Amino acid sequence: MPNVRLAMAQTNPIVGDISGNLQLCVEVVETAAREGANLVVFGEMSLTGYSIEDLALDSSFLEQSEAAAAEFATRLASAGFGHIAVVIGHAARAQDTPSGSWAVAQNCASVCLNGNIIGRYAKHHLPNYSVFDEYRNFIPGNDLLTFEHLGLRFSTVICEDIWQTGGPVSQIATSNTDVTLVLNGSPFEIDKTDERLNLVAKLARTQSSAVAYVNLVGAQDDLVFDGDSLMLDATGLLIARAKQFESDLVLIDIASKYDVAPLSSAPLTKRDNLWQVWNALVLGLRDYVNKNNFSSVILGLSGGIDSAVCAAIAADAIGAERVFGVAMPSRYSSEHSLADAAESVARLGLNIRTEPIDSMVAAFERQLGFEGISAENLQARVRGVILMGLSNSEGHLVLTTGNKTELAVGYSTIYGDSVGGFAPIKDVAKTLVWELARWRNQLAESNHQSQPIPENSISKPPSAELRPGQLDQDSLPEYDILDSLLEMLIEQRSSTEEILAAGFEPILVEKISTLVARSEWKRRQGAIGPKITSMSFGRERRHPITNKFKRI
Repeated sequence: MPNVRLAMAQTNPIVGDISGNLQLCVEVVETAAREGANLVVFGEMSLTGYSIEDLALDSSFLEQSEAAAAEFATRLASAGFGHIAVVIGHAARAQDTPSGSWAVAQNCASVCLNGNIIGRYAKHHLPNYSVFDEYRNFIPGNDLLTFEHLGLRFSTVICEDIWQTGGPVSQIATSNTDVTLVLNGSPFEIDKTDERLNLVAKLARTQSSAVAYVNLVGAQDDLVFDGDSLMLDATGLLIARAKQFESDLVLIDIASKYDVAPLSSAPLTKRDNLWQVWNALVLGLRDYVNKNNFSSVILGLSGGIDSAVCAAIAADAIGAERVFGVAMPSRYSSEHSLADAAESVARLGLNIRTEPIDSMVAAFERQLGFEGISAENLQARVRGVILMGLSNSEGHLVLTTGNKTELAVGYSTIYGDSVGGFAPIKDVAKTLVWELARWRNQLAESNHQSQPIPENSISKPPSAELRPGQLDQDSLPEYDILDSLLEMLIEQRSSTEEILAAGFEPILVEKISTLVARSEWKRRQGAIGPKITSMSFGRERRHPITNKFKRI
């Protein structure tokens, strides 16, 4: 018979809702207990939510976090679950603060058993790259936590500790560890494939330990945690896997580091990239809306591909009844754009209203005498005023529908089509927007449902329709070329020599590089949106606004 029945608890906490997260974790342990679990492991900072950023500097926050960890242990014992060992992540004040340190806290994992905290581990490797700034917020720990439970030895580490060499992880093998418990807050990225799995498999083999890798799920501002928790035996063989983008509880029986058997598990292979990206965007929007207590969202519907995809994401995320579209035609709006917007509404079942902008634009033009680009931008800004006004009066969250390609080159009107509180496709290149639209329609067709995105929105040439006959390609290269160039400039951070060697014309490279640099001031003022790439705009890519550097 197995010694230990482990429950990997993949939960969706809310940052700062310590009492709510505590209650959620108690309920999960209750569920695990009914399934016979005697060891439960949660993800990183599951009591406080993650990432807490500068809340780690707040004394009251740290006091509440530590009190919650202690209360968690006593509540489990009072409810009759004291015999279950539970490993929970939270923040705590460091006992020793190095001289001159900005940080005062540690990122901890506590082991609760019989009403007490019997051990505490502090994260050693503090990531200070990409979206992470943990060296600012935490003080590293140095000692591995190992404890015995029901005849097996367990060691506990946290996320980044297994991504770098050295530190407590190197002590696992010499500690006679049977199972390593890894608490994680690892955000989703497209094309990450099974990088985590390969990393965990290497850990299992090199440290001769089975590994339970438990990740968070859910969204926190622009980060999306996809779950995908993993259980491997000491040979590095994948035994069980949790769902992506859903809370989950995965049960595993463990007799030894080599004798590990799942009671329940999602499929051991991931779904395709488009499925993952769509679900990341849906989860990112859903959690931002619900965790910030918005009752509904509102967005402009132009009949174009970006607004159609955003509307479909919103409907999948929170239900069509909570999505409000606004058609705002001008004198330049084509009949097919109006028809495509109406078809999008009909297919999705959204709420819709029409607010023509001609009279409002004309009033500005008469008074200010705008012409040319000023007049074009005026149309976008009037639309922004309408959306923000309806947001103020009716309580909607405004969604801005710009994609990553447009944000990169500044192809938007500041305080116009860029207004909004959340940008669902901010990190989605234009070509990927089209791929997602076709994928979502194919999914609907395979499920014998109406395709949510009008075919004409997908197939027609994109246009802002701010002047007669306007097309995006009047001022930009074809999007497949542009996105390939931006991939090298932004995602890969390629040198000029590498970009030219890839076949791009020097004049085009200079033009696009200049547009990207000049648009930084716009991006700094833009809404946040779900991060899905390895180099998203925002806290991940930080370039100076005042910047005279030129590539060529």
